[in-house]
Amino acid sequence: MKEMDQEQAKAWQKQFEAYVEAHEREMLEDAMALISIDSERMEAKPGMPFGEGTAKVFKEAERILSGHGFPVKNYDNYVLAADLNDQEPRLDVLAHLDVVPAGEGFTVTEPFRPVVKDGKLYGRGSSDDKGPAVAALYAMRAVKELGVPLSGNCRLILGADEECGSSDIKYYFEREEHAPMTFSPDADFPVINLEKGGLHLTLEAEIGDQPEGVRLVSIQAGTKVNVVPGKARAVLSGISVTELSELSAEASRETGVFFSMEEKADGIHLLAEGESAHAASPQAGNNGLTALLLLLSRIPFSSEILKDRLQKLAVLFPHGDWRGAALGVDHEDEISGCLTLSLDLFSFDGKNLSGTFDCRAPLCANDENTADVIRRRLRDAGFKTDDEKMFAAHYVPEDSELVQTLLSCYELVTGKKGKAVAIGGGTYVHHIANGVAFGCADPEVDNHMHGADEFMMVDQMKTSAVIFAMAILELCQ
Repeated sequence: MKEMDQEQAKAWQKQFEAYVEAHEREMLEDAMALISIDSERMEAKPGMPFGEGTAKVFKEAERILSGHGFPVKNYDNYVLAADLNDQEPRLDVLAHLDVVPAGEGFTVTEPFRPVVKDGKLYGRGSSDDKGPAVAALYAMRAVKELGVPLSGNCRLILGADEECGSSDIKYYFEREEHAPMTFSPDADFPVINLEKGGLHLTLEAEIGDQPEGVRLVSIQAGTKVNVVPGKARAVLSGISVTELSELSAEASRETGVFFSMEEKADGIHLLAEGESAHAASPQAGNNGLTALLLLLSRIPFSSEILKDRLQKLAVLFPHGDWRGAALGVDHEDEISGCLTLSLDLFSFDGKNLSGTFDCRAPLCANDENTADVIRRRLRDAGFKTDDEKMFAAHYVPEDSELVQTLLSCYELVTGKKGKAVAIGGGTYVHHIANGVAFGCADPEVDNHMHGADEFMMVDQMKTSAVIFAMAILELCQ
């Protein structure tokens, strides 16, 4: 440890572990009280900017925090904040109490009826982010009730809009200053110190009326710009099922995407089925859209301009190229890894093509060597583009006091080697200077975050509370 010797650190660790063990039941009761409230974003109402659910969970959180002796301030139901002491601000811990929709498929329990079974706390929000928020609360309780001497304050900040854009945090920081250091228990251990920048760019091409013959009636693919589309659909007319079947079989062999078709009154309905993935890791999926474009680029459409644009799209976004090599932007650096890029949204209404891609860019990428290059190549291929600029990467150097201290706390408590990690996605601290993501999830455990039967390991929650208590001790002493 940096500020104290190992013997002192181990002594505090044992006290924190004993405290958390003795308060396990209370910790679970507090977490379950929060999980039992459906706090997904709802329709705004007076005094409830994110709807009744988040306002209700804030009321419950305020009851819990106040009951444990922490002064609480409610920022107009955007954010709740609780202070450990009245010392100079030193550390912010940023968690959130809003959740994604309940969804379907829960088997162990219902989404908002939390249960503990086989050492796991089940329920929507158990791992994202109500369980981690409670772990941070109990770290503060341990530090407070064990009388740990501190010279700086730790503030627990609980947001209500992380899942839908983080307008809560924007509102809060328009009214309060950042602490010198921040961590958010809304990701994985050990420490995420780099979140890539990126670009969402839309391309368009006007095709106009198509002559008689083989026509493309429509294309529809994608649900969100940050999700690689597993499925893509097209409707074609003027071509035989036999000819289309031969071409699709060849495309399927090349891409691993399965094609099926059905004849209807308006033409042949073609479905490409690959595998979806998060756009931060497009290599984990199999893009049904780019496979469909490959197939469509080989069809003898009667419109020369349509045929030209589809062929150029297939060249600029070739199936399997998730690094942007065909666009000339396959950058990579040692700190943040490689650029990723996926075409995720696409439509054609019979006259106009439109698509949007998601790019996650390393530190070495910028507008000049990435956005401008892509835009130029698309325009040379006959597509109009918007003028969207890249959003910046977020980076806290690995050798910083914050990162090194958090890693040492993680290593001390878990006995595992810690390291700083770069990711393609964004976390709650992406726009916070000297902020990193720190836990609570074990990257080796699939806790079904955002999915059915979401859970958090009870032991992981307890261990996280001890790690966080050590971090508060080290950073606020």
